[in-house]
This record gives sequence, structure tokens and C-alpha cells, in this order.
Amino acid sequence: MLGSLLGAVVVAALIGSFDWGQQALADRPATVYAAAGSELIAVPAETGDGQILTVIDTRQRVMSVYRIEGKTGKITLLSVRNIQWDLQLTEFNGEHPLPQEIRRLLDQR
Repeated sequence: MLGSLLGAVVVAALIGSFDWGQQALADRPATVYAAAGSELIAVPAETGDGQILTVIDTRQRVMSVYRIEGKTGKITLLSVRNIQWDLQLTEFNGEHPLPQEIRRLLDQR
């Protein structure tokens, strides 16, 4: 598993070396990397001075976030979170109408 994680980090670092020009981050296509048969998904995102790499273990339902410094290539673990219980929520920090409110309105028909 450590080998897969290291491979994902290396792939993300290589992607970070491409010249994206002045294109806005929101305009860039989202890229997701998942090796066939792997339980890991890597999602890189450019920042002004490097890159953020999110790695998701779909089997263990754990998400890790790394910062890769553009100049040095130094990798720092920023956060790790088990998302199993997050995925059980039907709503959190939502705006009205909330899913339950919509369901009640539809059930009244």
C-alpha cells in the first residue's frame, strides 16, 4: 500500500511539472488518477507555489491531503480523515431547502 501511495505522489509531482500557463484554476479540467485494480485515487490540484494532492483509499474510506512545495518538492502531510461516517450524513452545512424538506413537500402531493 505504501508503494501505491508513493506512486500516486510521484504521478502528482510529475503532473505538477507541466506548465499550465496563466489559466485560472477553476478553468482547468479536474484530473483523477486511479490505477487499475488499485483502491487508491489521487486528485492533484495546483496552488500558487506548488500542489495539493488528495489521496483517497476507497477500501478503508480514508482521505489524506498532502502539500507538495513547487521549488523543493518537499511533501508534507496536511490532514488525514476517515470519511466513512461523513458519507452516512444526508445533509451537513446545507442551504434551504434541505433534502428532508424537499422530501416532505413531495410526499404531500
